[in-house]
Amino acid sequence: MTTLKIGGVAEHFNMPWHLAIENNEFKKENIDLVWKDFPGGTGAMSKALRNGELDIAVLLTEGIIKDIIDGNPSKIVQTYINSPLLWGLHVGAESKYNSVEELENKVSAISRVGSGSQLFSIVNAKNNGWDIDKIEYQVVNNLVGAIDALTNESADYFLWEHFTAKPLVDNGTFRRLADIPSPWPCFVIAVRDEVLANQPEEIKNTLRIINNRLSQFSTLAKKERYIDTFAQLYNLEKEDVKNWLIITEWNQGKSISRTLIDKVQNELLNLNIISKKIDTNQLIHKIRLS
Repeated sequence: MTTLKIGGVAEHFNMPWHLAIENNEFKKENIDLVWKDFPGGTGAMSKALRNGELDIAVLLTEGIIKDIIDGNPSKIVQTYINSPLLWGLHVGAESKYNSVEELENKVSAISRVGSGSQLFSIVNAKNNGWDIDKIEYQVVNNLVGAIDALTNESADYFLWEHFTAKPLVDNGTFRRLADIPSPWPCFVIAVRDEVLANQPEEIKNTLRIINNRLSQFSTLAKKERYIDTFAQLYNLEKEDVKNWLIITEWNQGKSISRTLIDKVQNELLNLNIISKKIDTNQLIHKIRLS
């Protein structure tokens, strides 16, 4: 049996992986898929791919593109979520700030350098016409760290996925001032180059299995069968789960397009998040699943 180490955020987006693992769908194909949660998000997973701690990661599109450009020896093999990610911009419940405009040149809490929370701090600044070079950052590692930073006011605001952070808005820990949707499909699946070279059939089978599982989420009616499970596992209200499912579309095997990759690179270059564009073949590895 081949062991493959996979990582992702401990969020509702990744429940299909856990369902497939618990149902032994990978082991039936002689693959021991070992999942690890990464509270630190895309930046932490990119580092884990680099050092061989992970073979596969489910992570933010913009984050892994930036890190591959910066030398991460991995490739994107497939889009995982076709729809945008809805980023909530949050302040502490007792914060003196009541509008996004007041946050210019204030301190942004980020999970780590290169994380989605940092990249979308830059997107938010650019959207508001701010000088992105004047953004101050405080690394908080994860959502728990962000709670501490916003509560003790060592940081002023924090960008995190809307529905993951919503329980903290509902219980009065955070206030959400705005939502910012990502301008591209939010999550992709990336694999280390070494694994793609040495275990191509195992990666192909892993993708085939998860795409088969994702077919159970192809329509809203199919998704709604899992509302109770999502709510229970991820501490979400059922109405919030339904609203999230309405705007979320899982990919089911369609390769990531060169046009999309080019669009993301152009956006990141415009935001000064990357210093150069690279050839698409250095970013993606297409796998024929049929």
